[in-house]
Amino acid sequence: MPMDLLFIADPLESFKIQKDSTLAMMRAAQAAGHRLWYTQSHGIVWKDNAVLADCAPLIIKPSSTSWYELGKLEARTLQHFSAVLMRKDPPFDIEYLNTTWLLSAAVRQGARVLNDPSAIREHSEKLSITEFADLTPPTLVTRELAEVEAFHSVHQDIVIKPLDGMGGMGVFRVGSDGLNLASIVETLGENGARTLMIQRFLPEIAQGDKRVLLIAGEVVPYALARIPQGSEIRGNLAAGGKGLAMPLTQKEKEVAAYLAPRLWQKGLFLVGLDLIGGYLTEINVTSPTCFVEITEQTDCDVAQIWLRALEKALK
Repeated sequence: MPMDLLFIADPLESFKIQKDSTLAMMRAAQAAGHRLWYTQSHGIVWKDNAVLADCAPLIIKPSSTSWYELGKLEARTLQHFSAVLMRKDPPFDIEYLNTTWLLSAAVRQGARVLNDPSAIREHSEKLSITEFADLTPPTLVTRELAEVEAFHSVHQDIVIKPLDGMGGMGVFRVGSDGLNLASIVETLGENGARTLMIQRFLPEIAQGDKRVLLIAGEVVPYALARIPQGSEIRGNLAAGGKGLAMPLTQKEKEVAAYLAPRLWQKGLFLVGLDLIGGYLTEINVTSPTCFVEITEQTDCDVAQIWLRALEKALK
């Protein structure tokens, strides 16, 4: 039976159409006969005691130059849709948070929102690893320079990153010489105003920062290894990393299999784990990507796995 699927996403004209995971989802759903609807987060409103979306029907076209067609804008309650798919990219700022609160109100009114907005709020993409500390590398979260210096003295080679960064933005490595450690902490942390995450550097990054996808409590059997290039330590594709799809290692399978049902139970339908050398470094829940890269390099059609899981979850 055809479903009505509302996608909350960034402006369509900003999509990187050759590799956008949200677009891959849309294409798969449309090909299966489901109806697509589109809105941006500012189109989610509370009016007349209900959560509404100012949204438009969406048709995906084969042309790469004009790849979508939007119908007439209309206001619909969120429970009208078979599912509401929150695919707004970070940053997770106050407006993103406001949208999740409105979506939670819609859930109380009977809407089905994936990922569950309360689960998104509860799972900071960096801090949520603290729930599974036995799976992570040595990690420190602090504002204090003295704490970072003490951590560095123990581990010698460390990585420092802001809690609200994405795509590798603001990630620094400090080696055993401690060069510029204080300056990096003061700058990234805005002299103690912002909290930072510090982790022991993992040399296994040379084999890639692995993105492992979990869908409805199941593990996608291939990861995308994002491999740093040249003198970079960051494997993020946005930072110039090379994406290479590969089967999960035994350790990666074990970590993913442990986390998948637990995160799905919390309302996280789609999750992107970041693993380096089998260590858990992040749990991405806002708008996980890498569908297209894995699909193009393997016999695993991630968008089809996603769609089958969605259809099953909504029955």
